[in-house]
Amino acid sequence: MATFLLMISVFAGYILMYRLYGRYISRKIFSINEKAVVPAVEQEDGIDFVPSKKEVVFGHHFASIAGTGPIVGPAIAIIWGWVPAVLWVFFGSIFIGAVHDFGVLIVSMRNKGVSIAQFTEKYINPRTKVFFFIIGFFELWLFISILGMIMAVIFDLFPGSVLPVWLEIPIALALGIMVFEKGKNLLVWSIVAVIIMYLTVILGTYVPIRINEFLGMPATGTWTILLLIYAYIASVLPVNKLLQPRDFINSHQLLIAMGLLIIGVIISSFFYELEFVAPTVDLHPSGAPSIWPFLFITIACGAVSGFHSLVSSGTSSKQVLNENDSLFVGMGSMLTEGALATLVIIAVAAGIGMEYTNTAGEHFTGVAAWTTHYKSWGAAGGLTSKISAFVEGSANMISSLGIPKGIAVVIMGVFVASFAGTTLDTATRIQRYVVSEFVVDLKFNIFKNRYFTTALVVISAALLAFISGANGTGALKLWPLFGAINQTLAALALIVATIYLKRKGGFKWLAAGVPALFMVVMTMWAAIINQLDYASAHNVLLQVINILIIVLVFLVVIEGFITFFKTMPDQN
Repeated sequence: MATFLLMISVFAGYILMYRLYGRYISRKIFSINEKAVVPAVEQEDGIDFVPSKKEVVFGHHFASIAGTGPIVGPAIAIIWGWVPAVLWVFFGSIFIGAVHDFGVLIVSMRNKGVSIAQFTEKYINPRTKVFFFIIGFFELWLFISILGMIMAVIFDLFPGSVLPVWLEIPIALALGIMVFEKGKNLLVWSIVAVIIMYLTVILGTYVPIRINEFLGMPATGTWTILLLIYAYIASVLPVNKLLQPRDFINSHQLLIAMGLLIIGVIISSFFYELEFVAPTVDLHPSGAPSIWPFLFITIACGAVSGFHSLVSSGTSSKQVLNENDSLFVGMGSMLTEGALATLVIIAVAAGIGMEYTNTAGEHFTGVAAWTTHYKSWGAAGGLTSKISAFVEGSANMISSLGIPKGIAVVIMGVFVASFAGTTLDTATRIQRYVVSEFVVDLKFNIFKNRYFTTALVVISAALLAFISGANGTGALKLWPLFGAINQTLAALALIVATIYLKRKGGFKWLAAGVPALFMVVMTMWAAIINQLDYASAHNVLLQVINILIIVLVFLVVIEGFITFFKTMPDQN
């Protein structure tokens, strides 16, 4: 019953705060104007700037920001207990994440849809723009490499997901043709597309696909190459050819998956005694770092994530049709992601206790199931472990609806892989924007060519993914840095939003300034601890990268601090 009450309370809280706090920050803080000319209309080019209905942009935005973030983070952080995880997800997503996502989106829309690195030059100075570019470039470089590997691991873990994920591509292309070229009804044809996609899920359950070594390369390496090739193709196509229709399908898939999980929680709570088997609070789990500050670094997506600022200013700001739609896209997506993260917490804190089988074939239930999977930080921190905990826990709850567990596992495997895929091609597209915007300023006009620049983006990501061997472990070794860099970017984006609001006069800046201060403290604290750990482990590569990030953050904070006190209201 506790799981049911938690879910209902959190969802009701999100709906209430969207209506109250959302209305406050959109009208009183950022003063949205439905008559303002937006970049999607003013600069429409049919490729990147494409004015779109808010439901379509929501689908793209949510599918892009979600990825595996709201799954992986809570699945690790649950080791400190489910209560700290829920509290950070709920309050973080409302008062920090929503302000961050919506704020960056609206500021980008008011600056011709350029990326956050570009408009940082306007609100702080050209030096800070360079700092932002380096941090954003490095985060995306890491993210693209890691996402390719994550999808490869999912395909290896859940071979039944392979066929549905790849067949979703032609389904999305067909949806794009029907809606954007032939003018067919978006809702009707997207429902048709989703039905076909779920038929492929059933097909995938009975036709799992595994690949063997190829020319000495392991299966994960082959999948990584194929996925990066896909990312290249998807990222150079106009957004309404593949990106938007696929994201729209995935937004429907999200609603279905969340619906199944919600019903699963209800049925399991009332008929199968679904209860929390994870600890309420555990401040000192075996081998884990301190809950302060690492809870706020481990759970990024679902509470606040710097990657969201890259999506808001990279692609979504080029598609929003009207400023009135920006709250639904920005804050609505963030709170929906918080709702998803809450369901993930229930799955890994309670659902896994319904049934769990370890690699030795032993069966466990209840607290023993959770303890077996989360016996230490090292076990909980593994990529395979994080994904399987969510998929298994979710499948247990969904199977209470009478759906065979094998199909339930494939449904959730496809769900995770599909969202990783949409984030992969969005991240690749954004990295192209970031590189083009920065390098073109240096008069290297060849970078205006999207085919050339995207090729550089994909090739560099492949090199990083394979830096330690064909199985892609090089990217996974850099995973510990991603959380800290991601939250660092969120802190810096909030600093820019704070200075933007300072120009508007009054105390509007507090809405972004207080969250910015909190995130700066948490991320710098975590970065310093990481630096000490990397030094003790004699890991030179991670030391160099981490110290670079610390220096850049310090410089941006100083520049932002100086600019804040120099800024007067009503500056242009």
